[in-house]
Amino acid sequence: MDEPNLPEGNVNVASLNGTQASLLGFLHEGPRTGWELLQEISSGLGRFWNVTQSHAYRELKALEEKELIVAGKPGPRDRRPFSLTAKGRKAFAQWIQEEPGPEQLRFPLLVSLWFGEYLPPDRLARFVDSQCRIRQERLAQYRKAQDSPRWASEHPRRRAVLQFGIRYEEAILRWLEEIEGTTKRKRPSRTRVRRDTEDGR
Repeated sequence: MDEPNLPEGNVNVASLNGTQASLLGFLHEGPRTGWELLQEISSGLGRFWNVTQSHAYRELKALEEKELIVAGKPGPRDRRPFSLTAKGRKAFAQWIQEEPGPEQLRFPLLVSLWFGEYLPPDRLARFVDSQCRIRQERLAQYRKAQDSPRWASEHPRRRAVLQFGIRYEEAILRWLEEIEGTTKRKRPSRTRVRRDTEDGR
């Protein structure tokens, strides 16, 4: 397999975090203000790659200090468009060749389930019901986006990212249905479990 053509010279890719790299990626499509970047992220990749407003502006400042982007003249509402520098293109080209790391799953409901014995069953059941509603809303949003004219003309790779979101939410909803009964059953106390074990000897 042929090696990809990379710009000559090296950039310290280790100092480039995922958020910074994604911002560089979006800027390949042309100059963007911080606000425009946030709008573009939230309408696409932001469904699976969380970037808050404060985080985005902090990373844009860091990229500017590293001379990977350059700010233009302020426009309406004093918003400055950011553009890639040659060094920024080089940094992104090297970063995108790196093997992606494992996903970092943070699902608060799993912690509630793990320590569910310390919760009243009806309260834990409400947590599960709430997650069902949230997942159904997200799934509806993804399906609506999938049917929109914009996504119909998107590159298949980008449509695959949206398809991942649909499959993920469908899987979570199936799992929530499977565990619904376990959240409504009261778990015996540790004392009772220990006594039952001793009686069975």
